[in-house]
Amino acid sequence: MTEHFLSKALGRPGFAADAEPVLRVRAGDGDTIAFETDEAVYAELHETHDLAGLRAPINPVTGPVFVEGAHPGDALKVVIHEIRLKDRGWSVSLPGTGALAGPMGDEVFTRRVPIDEAGVHVTDRHVLAPRPMIGCIGTAPAAGASSTIMPAHPHGGNMDVTEARPGSVVYLPVQVEGALLSVGDVHAIMAEGESSFVAIEAEGVAVVSVDVVPGLRLRAPRIETEDEWIFVGLGDPVQESIRRGYEDLFAFLVDEHGFTRADAYALLSAAGHSRLGGPTGSSDPDPLHPFAAVGAVTLHSIAKSLLH
Repeated sequence: MTEHFLSKALGRPGFAADAEPVLRVRAGDGDTIAFETDEAVYAELHETHDLAGLRAPINPVTGPVFVEGAHPGDALKVVIHEIRLKDRGWSVSLPGTGALAGPMGDEVFTRRVPIDEAGVHVTDRHVLAPRPMIGCIGTAPAAGASSTIMPAHPHGGNMDVTEARPGSVVYLPVQVEGALLSVGDVHAIMAEGESSFVAIEAEGVAVVSVDVVPGLRLRAPRIETEDEWIFVGLGDPVQESIRRGYEDLFAFLVDEHGFTRADAYALLSAAGHSRLGGPTGSSDPDPLHPFAAVGAVTLHSIAKSLLH
């Protein structure tokens, strides 16, 4: 088994159907891919506090990786084995973004957050155990390019879902030959819903392996953890996102696990849970307000213990 290392120097701000692969691997061969991610934009903001003059890209993703055996209409199965954090993270407020944009005001706020064996030093009084996750993971769109900032897309992107963590499996729709997987935006720790739009961002290395589920046509990503299945809902307004996520979970029970429609309906009424995902939205933002989310990312889950 080989570990392929992809440097953060291979990062780029977008998913693109015509992007040249930086690595080719075979689906299911057991090799791991270590994606180094970048936080240069936050270090630059810490030095300059000048959002308009940024030189470093926001949310670059490392890749893409061509997966031999992945064809349009399949699902890419991405197993997250490990996330290696480096020695610092960042808490940043970008004016006009996030749920706390009002009280944080019009100035760029930055805080360097040390990460060491004691934990993540969020404040002088709060040292929290790290919960590393991948904020931005996706395949290429069928044509053209899509953002790594917002919105989240059916093929993945900047979803900011805490369960994209070591031990989880992320399933992504394949829309182009080879899938073209890219990974970026590692977080050292993030609260559900990401109030700030920018969590405790950190440079790191995400180690994954890939396989393909032939013919599994997904209209949005799904995530498998040790204990549950999570379905990503994408839609505008939020009610549409919730509806689509629950529909996908309902179809999972009926079409993939043999539940009757009545049993699936009753079980989801009793034990199918819903909550907000990341704050990146599900539709392209107004070009005049590129950080104003439109639509919603929602998450819909069922315990694995209930599938038997």
